[in-house]
Amino acid sequence: MNGERDPGLQPERTRLAWRRTTLSSTVAAVLAVKTALHGGASAEGIAVGALCCALWLAFLFLARHRVRVLAATATPRALPARHATAAVLCAVAMAVCAAVLVV
Repeated sequence: MNGERDPGLQPERTRLAWRRTTLSSTVAAVLAVKTALHGGASAEGIAVGALCCALWLAFLFLARHRVRVLAATATPRALPARHATAAVLCAVAMAVCAAVLVV
């Protein structure tokens, strides 16, 4: 094997990771809405389902922005702390919403 590092591999892996996470977030949001509407729509279920959709949109926006940054340059800048914090908060809030819908 050649000992040289390919600088394009890490941004590509990161881009694919963002896409996989976005896909799993989409599945979680769809399942949350389905669960909220199962057995009749209640005000609480609709509110939590709408919150899951809003969190999904926020995460989608963050992921799309990051993928664009990764594709724009050969050596992308690091993910800003506020974007990382927002992504983590979206994921945690979606998990909380899912727990509320299941219980």
